[in-house]
Amino acid sequence: MIAQSACARTESRGAHAREDCRQRDDKNWLKHTVAWKDEDWNVRFAYRPVHLNTLSNEVQSFPPAKRTH
Repeated sequence: MIAQSACARTESRGAHAREDCRQRDDKNWLKHTVAWKDEDWNVRFAYRPVHLNTLSNEVQSFPPAKRTH
């Protein structure tokens, strides 16, 4: 399921890197992947939003950024 989820994402992000899609794509892929499989290993995907705000005023929010290390 992890491999199929990675193949469904047409971007590179963090440790998930693709030769055919070398850049991150926040416009289309800044979301969490949720996956289910049936008994025959047919996988179905859904996505849920990433919340960029914190639940406390004591901690600042960090916007998504390209890794530069």
